[in-house]
Amino acid sequence: MNATLRVEDINPDNVITACRLAVRPEQEEYVSPVANSLAEAYANPGIAWPKVVYAGDELVAFVMGGFDPDSPIEIFRCGIWRLNVAGDHQGKGYGRFAVQQVFDEARRRGEKRVTVLWKPGEHSPEDFYLRIGFRPTGEEVHGQRVGELFLD
Repeated sequence: MNATLRVEDINPDNVITACRLAVRPEQEEYVSPVANSLAEAYANPGIAWPKVVYAGDELVAFVMGGFDPDSPIEIFRCGIWRLNVAGDHQGKGYGRFAVQQVFDEARRRGEKRVTVLWKPGEHSPEDFYLRIGFRPTGEEVHGQRVGELFLD
């Protein structure tokens, strides 16, 4: 990670570039396209927290947290809803940086537990989330495993 990393809101200047961000072809079945995520964010204002990550001047990742402390479903109160790292930029620490931004926002909101869901499989993000420190809860939702991480 040589370039300076920063996180920004989605805005008119970066939305098209964000929607063009593509993961590796073998990962496409495990994560929604950014455009779909932005539609979900639009439908969940005040809950969805969509951001883009830049390395220098290049948009390299998209992350979306979800913060709904009143959700009747505990795993949806504070979590990572999406993470897309451009296929040619994976393995450079950008995904870890993006996830850390969700953790920081969760702390700002007074949250102690962050969840994430992933579809298991050969090219699943499961190993990535486990390396970061998420632990499976044993729950499954819509065929996806639930992981949790408790913040310091």
